[in-house]
Amino acid sequence: MSDGLSLFWNADIVVKVVIIGLLLASVWCWAIIIDKTIRYRRIRWQMDRFEKVFWSGQSLEDLYRQLSSRATTGMAAVFVAAMREWKRSFETGARSALGLQVRIDKVLDATITREMERVERSLLFLATVGSAAPFIGLFGTVWGIMTSFQAIAATKNTSLTVVAPGIAEALLATALGLLAAIPAVIAYNKLSSSASAIGQRLETFADEFSAILSRQVDERG
Repeated sequence: MSDGLSLFWNADIVVKVVIIGLLLASVWCWAIIIDKTIRYRRIRWQMDRFEKVFWSGQSLEDLYRQLSSRATTGMAAVFVAAMREWKRSFETGARSALGLQVRIDKVLDATITREMERVERSLLFLATVGSAAPFIGLFGTVWGIMTSFQAIAATKNTSLTVVAPGIAEALLATALGLLAAIPAVIAYNKLSSSASAIGQRLETFADEFSAILSRQVDERG
């Protein structure tokens, strides 16, 4: 630890900026990873709970009254949005069953899009760090090596004791770049897969609920 700090303090200002930037990016990546892991687990639990209630045979009107009075997310938000459009259409005396079905499908699609934007928020930062951090670290390394060679040329001393510290300072940037990038790439792939699974569950529920409402439209017609 003390060796790393000494390398940092002895590094060129550009290398220091690179190192600080990579450390901040790494910390922020881990904050996103922890937050998303907890959030996705909570979303899956909420969807499991909602589906259990939805398919229990409870009246859709009763379920809507319970959920419409509070903020909803995920599958519950999709349900409330579709039911709100359903009730609004019948309250205004809509006559076209086809038009009602189209509006409900559009509401379902729009709600899923909003929910997925919330689910996938900040994942782009992980992808950016995963792809850019190694190159930023390499830039710091190249800059540090250039500075070391300039110092060697100025002192005209090529002994290992003169060359090694500068090279070590430069390579620290590359090491930190990889330290930030590797977890970011792994987490991005895992979290993207989890987000896609959540989106697929929302799409499946929307299709099933749209079919239920379509049957009710036909019965009322």
